[in-house]
Amino acid sequence: MSKINIRSKNVKGAEVAWFAPICNGDDELLSAHDRRYKSDWSNTSNVLLTADKLGYRNILCPSSYQVGQDTMTFASAVAPMTEQINLLAAIRCGELHPPMLGRAIATLDHILGGRLTINIISSNMPGENLSSEKRYQRSREVIEILKQGWRQDYIDFKGEFYNIQLPTTEPVKTYQQNGGPLLYFGGYSPPGVDLCAEHCDVYLMWPETEEKLEGLMTNMSEKAAGYGREVDFGLRVHIIVRETEAEARAAAKKLMSVVDDKRGEEIRLRAQDGKSYGVSRQADMRQSADNEGFVEPNLWTGIGRARSGCGAALVGNPDQILEKLHRYMDMGIRSFIFSGYPHLDECEAFARYVLPQLETFSMPEVQGRRVGGIPDSPLAGGVRS
Repeated sequence: MSKINIRSKNVKGAEVAWFAPICNGDDELLSAHDRRYKSDWSNTSNVLLTADKLGYRNILCPSSYQVGQDTMTFASAVAPMTEQINLLAAIRCGELHPPMLGRAIATLDHILGGRLTINIISSNMPGENLSSEKRYQRSREVIEILKQGWRQDYIDFKGEFYNIQLPTTEPVKTYQQNGGPLLYFGGYSPPGVDLCAEHCDVYLMWPETEEKLEGLMTNMSEKAAGYGREVDFGLRVHIIVRETEAEARAAAKKLMSVVDDKRGEEIRLRAQDGKSYGVSRQADMRQSADNEGFVEPNLWTGIGRARSGCGAALVGNPDQILEKLHRYMDMGIRSFIFSGYPHLDECEAFARYVLPQLETFSMPEVQGRRVGGIPDSPLAGGVRS
């Protein structure tokens, strides 16, 4: 295998994050929606604040055009209630005028005192049908405009999608003064990989076999090296952990007990990215799984029958899950975004069985982001159990 270059290769442990179900989809049984788990402020803020108290270091606040709450509004409301957790807010490039988006991000970064990270999404807007190349070119321009606004006193940009000449003022500058929030990115097409290699900080992957993950990481490392950069790697994956493997497998079976193929397909295709290349890779993985849905030890693809995006879960007892995570970390994966069903229950289960055994850190800390004008050490003091 080619050498995988990661920026945090000398740091032990990983950033362990959870998922805020602000776009619906939280349930005890997939495809049988129970209003106890609806995506309202009460339920979703409770999940996020519980993750904060339990010691998770980041939490993904996703985005959807079909269902759920607005990402930035939700994040801004919950931010002052948090104590230590970072927020990973998803933004859709092209949705807002870039200077206005930059100001919104900077404002949220100040509210959080620098505990903000950003998930870059390059999907089509509703009604659009841009090619992959065009979508990622628009994202590239948005990112470049954001960085100009955060770093300079004047935005001077002319591209294919945007032509902006605009002075910036102090409120546009982020609290994190070393380039703004870290950018997390997930994408598989060549234009997407190139965008991440040039501009983003953490390459997020959906679960696949370890061999395929290593291939993705090697390719990204080579692309980033071409820009004189290194990136970190993350994995977005569901989790089902119980005291015994038998109990975990039983919980997985129960989760899918009322899903039929027709309903599962409806759920998968309702999302804006339901036909993306990344989703097709998840489908290919399901096709290679065994009769119980496992594609390799403890990696279960059954959950993808009723989800459009991340389509696999780690299933097992605490020792099995911990061993799998250590294998991923040995490969170079430094960030994990977990979720489970119901999200609050599984958040608490993982925190009880596995989280205390992991050495964890905050990715902005280990990357030496300057917070409020005071530079953090990239290593000393940045890692904690």
